[in-house]
Amino acid sequence: MRQHAAGTIIARTQRRAPVMSSTRIDEAEAIVPLSGHRAIPGTSIFDGAAALRGYALNAMCYSFNDPANRAAFKADEAGYCARFGLTREQRQAVAGRDVLQLIAAGGNIYYLAKFAGIFGLSVQEIGAQQTGMTVEAFKARLAALAEER
Repeated sequence: MRQHAAGTIIARTQRRAPVMSSTRIDEAEAIVPLSGHRAIPGTSIFDGAAALRGYALNAMCYSFNDPANRAAFKADEAGYCARFGLTREQRQAVAGRDVLQLIAAGGNIYYLAKFAGIFGLSVQEIGAQQTGMTVEAFKARLAALAEER
């Protein structure tokens, strides 16, 4: 075990060294956050462990910068997800268009916005999912907050 500069401890398993390819990271190294994280109910912390867990998912979402990749995804979602080595949990979240589940599976909201854009999901629709509100209620809440300022 060794301490990483970013405030995490990296624990190596005895199995094998980590292998990194363009689409997948072998999780032979587990990144364990130190106790400095503050728990925020209903919030997923995007730390080193989440980044490692979501590497393939975020790489796939980044690929959507290219219109040809967006078209390939729309033509064969399952095949495109398999190409990046997504986990079962990630594939289910993609199929369900469930942004909260994608975040819990290691997705970074900035990359997930590219995924949401393929389906025409607005920022308000994503915010509504994150808060458990309807889109109309979420928009009304934003308007009320703006008026308070």
